[in-house]
Amino acid sequence: MNHLLSIDDLTGDDIREVLRITPSFAEVAQRRIAKVPALRGQTVALLFYEDSTRTRLSFEVAAKRLSADTLNVSVSSSSVNKGESLRDTAETIEAMGIDAVVVRHRSSGVPLQLTRWLDAAVLNAGDGWHQHPTQALIDCHTLHQQLGDLSGSRIAIVGDIKHSRVARSNVAAFTKLGASVVLVAPPTLLPAAVSTWPVTVETNMDAAMASVDAVYLLRMQRERQNSAFVPDLREYAIRYGMTSARAALVGPDVPILHPGPMNRGVEIAAAVPDLDQVVVIDQVRNGVAVRMAVLFLLLGSGPPPELPIASDPSSEAATSATST
Repeated sequence: MNHLLSIDDLTGDDIREVLRITPSFAEVAQRRIAKVPALRGQTVALLFYEDSTRTRLSFEVAAKRLSADTLNVSVSSSSVNKGESLRDTAETIEAMGIDAVVVRHRSSGVPLQLTRWLDAAVLNAGDGWHQHPTQALIDCHTLHQQLGDLSGSRIAIVGDIKHSRVARSNVAAFTKLGASVVLVAPPTLLPAAVSTWPVTVETNMDAAMASVDAVYLLRMQRERQNSAFVPDLREYAIRYGMTSARAALVGPDVPILHPGPMNRGVEIAAAVPDLDQVVVIDQVRNGVAVRMAVLFLLLGSGPPPELPIASDPSSEAATSATST
């Protein structure tokens, strides 16, 4: 793996390898000094053209825990505001000596274009509506912890599918691991080509919630919308929001996920995030370990630190789910 641009570039075995080594990196966070020298002497640049809290910070923490140096580019105060092109910015950063660049951009295809200009490894941290591959890997790991092997499980993805790069990445990742996916949304928030996706579609949320093993809620992506896709947010919340009643309907053993940031009162009722089955904080915590694993696979050499021999993420996840 030279770059990570899309879940479509990975096989099911590739995803399982990330899940297999992630626990060894999660263990690093429990040490008194939460750092290993796996990427000492390497530099990771963070190039974010869109606002981000979780993704940018977790990539930065992940790189630092691997002992890499980080170069954090603040686009809002950079020469981009003077008209500098993406290519010139990227080549300027590479000239300073970097080994990888983590990029987020509002235009689909930017990470791929960077691979044509740069020798550094490129990691896609979200490009337009296209892909968000590390978020999908985080979600796969979080679901492994809750459910064990995802093969045969049924996962509902609810909300603004049309504008969501997370939905596109997760559909690909979950199905590569053998899960079936049902998309739950009003027709106006479904992609035009959804009939070609390996999913089923349900417009009635209550009907969909009756037979799922996990629920993935999406934020209404108002910053990517150029027209009104629902009559109003109140009606959307009534028909597609995760209320306390719907959480009770799916049952306490069904994990509820959300990539953040949450719009309480829209896709999720204000009280629901406090339920034990909501694993949003687990997703954030897992983000650092999963991104450490990805950076190691791209830039590292040798075995990961303290990696258990022949570790099986499915059996570990099942044990964890049973113990909780």
